[in-house]
Amino acid sequence: MVGVVLERIGGVAVLTIDNPPLNLYTVELHESFAVALDELEARPARAVLVRAAGDIVSGGVDVALFAAQRSVVEAKALFDVMVELPERIAALECPTVFAAHGLCLTWAFEVALACDLLLAVEESRFGLVESVIGLTPTMGGTQRLAARAGVARAKEMVLTGDKYDADTLHAWNVVNEVFPEAGFADAALSYTTLLADGPTRAHAATKSLLRHFEAGGIPQATAHTTATAAALYDTADLQEGVRSFLADGPGRATFTGH
Repeated sequence: MVGVVLERIGGVAVLTIDNPPLNLYTVELHESFAVALDELEARPARAVLVRAAGDIVSGGVDVALFAAQRSVVEAKALFDVMVELPERIAALECPTVFAAHGLCLTWAFEVALACDLLLAVEESRFGLVESVIGLTPTMGGTQRLAARAGVARAKEMVLTGDKYDADTLHAWNVVNEVFPEAGFADAALSYTTLLADGPTRAHAATKSLLRHFEAGGIPQATAHTTATAAALYDTADLQEGVRSFLADGPGRATFTGH
């Protein structure tokens, strides 16, 4: 089926974008992605890996979709729907990883920026190139890029419409890790599986505190830190982690996500 395919590999939910030949954003692709997110919200995974089939991650949005909008009202209604995808991904409590194996433009890069961690191969290239049609990114990519790389870098990428390689974005703190192309799919799954096997309740707490930091800086995050950390005492993972550390030393605990 064309769209977004969801499969579960152990504790990892793998979302594969598959809309050949260019994995363009369309209404149908959005609907398929939304159904996959519905399933994830109903049956949460311990970690999520987002990747793409084909030679590239995505060539961007099908521009015919923009051409079909006849007014500001229609355009805003479309953009309100589009922005739901990265917002829903960012709201997931489990760790989320995006694996970029090639060219990754506009909507796909915005989804990548909504994930917690971004992995890429050396040959990957990224861009927010909406300026080529006189538009600005509509799915939160500008501000999420600024949160990672700073306002000046976000302005540079969006205003110039240039494409940037993985090493450059790694230096900008946008890409978390750069891998060789050979074996990348397996490496990305292994990376995500390590997160899924970890203390995912604690990971959710970490994400919650960082959302507070993004919203209100250190004071707001600090105001929630003690209660958030203390709540983990109701989890089996913390109890097992402490028991295992004292009995067997560090790094030997088995976490279940409970």
